[in-house]
Amino acid sequence: MVVQTGTTTKVLDKDVTLPNGSRVEYRTQSMVLANGTRVHLKEGDLLSLNGELIQKSPSNVAPPADATASLVPIASSAPAAPKPAAPAPRAVAATPPAASVATAPAAAAFSYRSEAPVNGKLRGVVELGASGFNMFIIRVDDKRNWKLEKAEFGNSLVMENMATEEDVRTGLKSYIGKMLDFGVPGRDIHFVVSSGAAMAENTRRIVKGLEALKYVVTTVTPEREGTLGLRAALPAAYATKGFVVDMGSANSKISWYANGQPRVEDTYGSKYYEKNVDDATVAAAVKAKAAQVPANLRGTCYIIGGVPYELAKAVRQGQEAFTVLKAPSDYTQLSGAKMKSGLNIYQALAQATGCQQFVFGYDTNFTIGYLLSL
Repeated sequence: MVVQTGTTTKVLDKDVTLPNGSRVEYRTQSMVLANGTRVHLKEGDLLSLNGELIQKSPSNVAPPADATASLVPIASSAPAAPKPAAPAPRAVAATPPAASVATAPAAAAFSYRSEAPVNGKLRGVVELGASGFNMFIIRVDDKRNWKLEKAEFGNSLVMENMATEEDVRTGLKSYIGKMLDFGVPGRDIHFVVSSGAAMAENTRRIVKGLEALKYVVTTVTPEREGTLGLRAALPAAYATKGFVVDMGSANSKISWYANGQPRVEDTYGSKYYEKNVDDATVAAAVKAKAAQVPANLRGTCYIIGGVPYELAKAVRQGQEAFTVLKAPSDYTQLSGAKMKSGLNIYQALAQATGCQQFVFGYDTNFTIGYLLSL
């Protein structure tokens, strides 16, 4: 197996994980898709950086011009001494016995492996959201590599102003106790009020109650919330080819990097039906905001939030860390006003951007972005 970077060709002497989660194993001369399927590579197979396997043409006709830029031609199988690591591989080709191989099926799952923290410390955060009080504990190191250690999700009626102070006090004290028991130092326990919850009338009383317990509470704007979600949800490898959507109950944030700086647009959330706003009005507003995402960033959308979680859970394969959502029109079995509204937003996002890969990450929340920003 060989790797070609520009005009340089070298023997592949280590396993390579591609951006779509597929792994190329040089010892077994095979490719393991993100869904676990193994495909044995044959002489003449061409593999692009994004994981697309192209069968060698039986008539030896070259691939189309638009494909050759990301493919590697067959290289000699003659042995070569290992060389120092080259720049990121552009493509991989296989050299064992000639045979015809059908094109590998598209991966049903999406796998991204972030770098694990080294000698990390524990930090905890409680999100006071419009529809839930959620707790997250992460381990993070000096390089901002992080891993989710524990998460708990709870419902609230803050947005409807039906959560009593005692409800909130009891729930938050429970979370504080659990974080302390887990080993999070008291000084590293944080509270963040989402932009949606901040609009509720009784949020001020909740914040005062927490401050009385000597905790610092941070209230974020939609723009800040979108920036934090972008930081937590978008892997560095996708900074120049992806964007993020955080679909909340009160608002949705669409974010991406423009010249290295975060750009955020906010629009309707999945509980817009409570404000008697019609679907067409929301769809038009969402499309107008989503259309501002640059074309080169529309390949993959990392989407988080309550409704996206339900969409992902409906098609999740085992305990995968990421789930690629189905098309909006395929979720006919889900019901409820919030779900219907969320699907309307999802449909508008898909239509405006043409994105074919909406990826939900189970371990991500904008409040984790807050912890990473400390």
